[in-house]
Amino acid sequence: MIRSKYILTVAAALTLAACTKDPNSPGYEYMPDMYRSGAVEAYVDYHHPDELSAKTPPDGTIPYSADPSKAIFNIPYPYPNTAQGYEDAGMYLKNPIPYSKEVVEEGKVIYTKMCMHCHGEKGDGQGQIAKNGKFDGIPNYAGGLKTLPEGKMFHTITYGKNMMGSHAGQLNQEERWKVIFWVKALQNGGTYPMDTTVKAPAADTAKHG
Repeated sequence: MIRSKYILTVAAALTLAACTKDPNSPGYEYMPDMYRSGAVEAYVDYHHPDELSAKTPPDGTIPYSADPSKAIFNIPYPYPNTAQGYEDAGMYLKNPIPYSKEVVEEGKVIYTKMCMHCHGEKGDGQGQIAKNGKFDGIPNYAGGLKTLPEGKMFHTITYGKNMMGSHAGQLNQEERWKVIFWVKALQNGGTYPMDTTVKAPAADTAKHG
């Protein structure tokens, strides 16, 4: 008897589940709350107004920074990947990081890791890849690019240009600006233009040694 009731119950449930004229409908839903969760807006929980519905990002999340002094790096890059965007970046975009010898050295470290294999230790376009004959025509920072504005440098690192691909996935905005400090030093023979430390030429050093 119990078994018969069980079979009838299952049959009735199956019949009800199939009772729909819409071919895209799953039929009648048993306990619909298990199918459809309640909608909650991001960072708002109406059942718990004193709590966030989404957790705060973990430490080290990229690219957002909670440091107010680095808020500029959270803003999306405003210039498009076009010829006009490249020119506008060169004219209007300036490095937001204040100069210091420390930040120039940080830029050198990034350059050594990410750029030297193509652009060379001295920025002369004679990196190991060029020496191996893989690519030709890598520009010299102290030559044809000596007057290249820092805004155009940032634009190129962000989007890529000619044979150089985008490095936005490898370097966040802050790191891109730091490496530009060292590129500007390479444009100036290895000394950042605002650095008052003058390196004596090797010949003079030997003469007075």
